Amino acid sequence: MARASKSRKRKASASRSGHDAAAASPAPAAVPASKPEIALRVLIAFGLLLTAYLTWVAWSDGGAAFCTEGSGCDIVQGSRWSRFLGLPIAAWGFGLYALLAWVAWRPASRLARWRRLWRLSFLGLAVSLYLTVAGMVALQAVCLWCLASLAVMLAIFLLVHATRPESAPGTPWPTWLLGNGLVALGLLAALQLSAMGLLERREDPRLRALAAHLEQSGAKFYGASWCPNCTEQKREFGAAAKRLPYVECSPDGRNGGVAFECISARVSGYPTWIIDGSHYVEVLPPERLARLSGFDWDAAR
Repeated sequence: MARASKSRKRKASASRSGHDAAAASPAPAAVPASKPEIALRVLIAFGLLLTAYLTWVAWSDGGAAFCTEGSGCDIVQGSRWSRFLGLPIAAWGFGLYALLAWVAWRPASRLARWRRLWRLSFLGLAVSLYLTVAGMVALQAVCLWCLASLAVMLAIFLLVHATRPESAPGTPWPTWLLGNGLVALGLLAALQLSAMGLLERREDPRLRALAAHLEQSGAKFYGASWCPNCTEQKREFGAAAKRLPYVECSPDGRNGGVAFECISARVSGYPTWIIDGSHYVEVLPPERLARLSGFDWDAAR
């Protein structure tokens, strides 16, 4: 009995010694981030700052640095491709970089983390390429700020793809690429539909009536597809903009000739409104257009 008691005491003492040793041992040191990981986080942080600045510029109705009036940057940022569902494209870009940051800093298995980073950066790269091509083809303009965002997103995508784990992508590559490619195509289709005005909300009845009145009264709205102020003028009417008496003065693009109808009307700048023989080279709010054309704005409610 005495021997059993002594044995239990020795075991209890050994157990306490083990607990004390474990408590005294230092906690395992955090694994330092690798160089590719640091580079990824720096790129994402830069993208956040860049898109935050461009979002602020878009919402403040100001001009970005190094973007003079009429420059390629000014044309692109004022075009119909500069917004999606009512928000500046830069704001959507900021949201994408924020998602990338959340995934990059959030603990997760290596494969799951890689899949999320790859998909997000792939979609961001597809959108950036689409917007760059749209600007070059439709507007004949290039935005340096947009090219900077494209370069950052391309660098992120290449870095993520180069540091993939051996088990990536976790499914056969053809299946992985097809699935993500279809998602990207759907997103680009939505952006194109938005640029064409097909995702606008329903027409405001009063704006629709005003646009029809302007057409019937013989008023003319002269503009150019690449003109930021012309785009702003159309946005004043929302979905009813298609009913405006619009005349395209630059049918062959920014570097093409001026339409004869605009030359004969002595159009000197865009947008130009001609109402009852008077020229107005500015963006006119609907209320002022109603007053100038004799439309009863209050009665049309």
